Amino acid sequence: GKEAALRKACAEIAWAQKHQVHILRYGTPEYPSRLLECDDAPLALFYMGNAPLNTRHALAVVGTRKCTEYGKDMCRKLIAPLAEHRPDTLIVSGLAYGIDIHAHRAALQAGLPTVAVLAHGLDRIYPPAHRDTAKAMLENGGLLTEYMTETTPDKFNFVHRNRIVAALADGCLVVESADKGGALITAQIAQDYHRDVMAVPGRVGDKYSMGCNRLIHGNGAALVTTTQEVLATMGWPSDATECRKEEPQLFPELSPEEQTLVGLLQDTDGKHINQLAVECDMPVHRVSALLFDLEMRSVVKALSGGCYRLLL
Repeated sequence: GKEAALRKACAEIAWAQKHQVHILRYGTPEYPSRLLECDDAPLALFYMGNAPLNTRHALAVVGTRKCTEYGKDMCRKLIAPLAEHRPDTLIVSGLAYGIDIHAHRAALQAGLPTVAVLAHGLDRIYPPAHRDTAKAMLENGGLLTEYMTETTPDKFNFVHRNRIVAALADGCLVVESADKGGALITAQIAQDYHRDVMAVPGRVGDKYSMGCNRLIHGNGAALVTTTQEVLATMGWPSDATECRKEEPQLFPELSPEEQTLVGLLQDTDGKHINQLAVECDMPVHRVSALLFDLEMRSVVKALSGGCYRLLL
């Protein structure tokens, strides 16, 4: 009855005060202004973190829980340059396995604020494996939920929270998605909220690009492969000439030999070490040593079968 509800509310307020949780009430200045545009916005939100939720630019990044190396690479490739051109961009996702967690980590690595919308109370982290990332997000970002403590991460809650992921941002970027899944639901909600929707294309037949390719084919999403295309789709102005000038300085610390290898790997899905040795006219053992150093500095990634691909 009313007494039980009142006791629960008082206990929730006490827990929030003890754990430095902000209770954001609908219509107050600290409540996310973008959510006010949505009919199904929650009356209250629980927020733990330091990033303002009403930043000038906000981008939701979603995708499959079973992402591929391609999806991980595209998260980094699209999010990292935003720190240069739009450092006030808030990256929003759901802390789930796959694209979600890689979007959060790419944002943290780039120094961009990132917020996770949870499908349970703030008294737990789900999945537990992402606890360290969640802690790091409290330093530059935060954790947000509409659910009170002791709420378990039930399946329906994840579907329900997707509307907040979509509503918190100006646009929704789908990096990888199978033919069905939560990312496509979020994209549909974003469309319903009149947000811009973008998708990263994949190869024909790739299971976890089927959803993205179908979105693009049906004009449900703009095709994006670079940060510049994201900025252009969102209408966030950026000096394209300045971007081109900066490109050669992506790896200013590289030696001439390393620059040669990076140049050979650009605009490819990867190359075999023997092919690289032939193209740069160096012994295989020398190329191997250079690639090892580049891998340690997160410039290239070793693939199966002696192949390598560029990470940025």
